[in-house]
Amino acid sequence: MRLILLGPPGAGKGTQAARLVEKFGIPQLSTGDMLRAAVKAGTPVGLKAKAVMEAGGLVSDEIVIGIIKDRIKEADAAKGFILDGFPRTVAQAEALTALLDAEKMQLDAVVELKVDEKALLARIENRARETVAAGGVVRADDNPESFKIRLDAYREQTAPVSAYYAKIGELKTVDGMAPIDAVTKALDGVLAG
Repeated sequence: MRLILLGPPGAGKGTQAARLVEKFGIPQLSTGDMLRAAVKAGTPVGLKAKAVMEAGGLVSDEIVIGIIKDRIKEADAAKGFILDGFPRTVAQAEALTALLDAEKMQLDAVVELKVDEKALLARIENRARETVAAGGVVRADDNPESFKIRLDAYREQTAPVSAYYAKIGELKTVDGMAPIDAVTKALDGVLAG
């Protein structure tokens, strides 16, 4: 199962990815985690990424694609993988398509968790209140101001990725506002069909 989960911050991608990891026995691939692991391992692509990051720059799409190319060849990804948070731009989606074609792999699904942005903001505010009430620490990006910035960035850069996959006939959608178990059931239906 090779899968991309799309949706704005707070849509529940991480929650659903964790359930899919358990169900299918495949890894969830986070570009941030992969970058850190490649840098730590000192791979050729990791060394390039390290130099860029140490200089305070953003890692290029070319480097990120190189890291993904190395990562999907690892043993735990032999049965598939879940990409969550990648691709973030249409250019990255096009590069991923080219990479998968070159590796003779194809995606089984690209699923977007559709959400109502106003309700999503209320969800983030509620999550922050519940965390504080439980004595926890609210993540720095789980406040309304940060969330709005992340949502604007998503709308500008990443939302067009859904249109890219829709145009090539690969996009499926699930109602991300449904209860967690209902989203899981809907995802199962999309992946089975």
